[in-house]
Parts: sequence; structure tokens; C-alpha cells
Amino acid sequence: MFSKTCEYGIKAVLYIAQQSLRQTRSKMSDIVQQIGSPEAFTGKVLGSLSRHGIVDSYTGPHGGFEISHDKLHDITISDIVRAIEGDLFFEGCVLGLGECNGEHPCPMHQSVEPIRSEMNEILQHTTVYEMAMGLKNKDSLLIR
Repeated sequence: MFSKTCEYGIKAVLYIAQQSLRQTRSKMSDIVQQIGSPEAFTGKVLGSLSRHGIVDSYTGPHGGFEISHDKLHDITISDIVRAIEGDLFFEGCVLGLGECNGEHPCPMHQSVEPIRSEMNEILQHTTVYEMAMGLKNKDSLLIR
């Protein structure tokens, strides 16, 4: 459902959040290993997430990535998707047409719009903290 870039971005943020709850910065090598992603690609995704204020990046011997405890409660999955994909996931045409809306719909617009609206609502109300706590409590898994 999400692009590969978005999948890796969400997984990376959730891993970083999980480690941040333990007050530990995440090294790139650990993120890559834990989420099963290519290092160069993950670096680009994390760079974008850092520029959008989703994750904090630190250099040096004690460097890595982290998310402050306060931000964990505020960042939603929607924020991550928008930082990576822009509004395309939420507003783009499912058939890739340049113009698709209620006035000029593609053949799938009417069928997909209620699903997209519900998905948007879910992603806007699901915080990184909630998902990280699910991982911490082993209610969910990040990698199989």
C-alpha cells in the first residue's frame, strides 16, 4: 500500500522511537539491520525525515538518530508519510492521472475516495508513541 520509501521511513522512525524510549540513539548500521533496508537508501530517507523535523540527527562519536520524548506523542504516521511522499499519497489519483477530483474524477475516484479518507483519518490519529509502545510491549512486530 505504501511505497517502499514510505515503508522504510515508517519502519526507521518506529525503530528510532523504540530506542528513544530507552534513551538510546540509533546508529545507521543498527537501523539498517533492524528494518532490513539498504543503507544508502535509508540514509536518504532519514535525511528527509530529519529536514522535516521528524527525527533528530547527531554527528560524532555519540551521534545517531533519536526522537525527543515530547515529539513522540506529537508525530503521527501521517506526518511521516507527508514528509516522504508529500501530499501525493493523500491526494494523488490512484490511476496516476494529472487531474482527478470530485468534479473531474477518474474511473476509480468514487470507489477509492471513501477508503482514502478513512486511511487519512487513521494515519492522522496514530502517533509514533502508540506504535512504539506496541513494539515495546510486543503487541506488534517491526520485522518478521
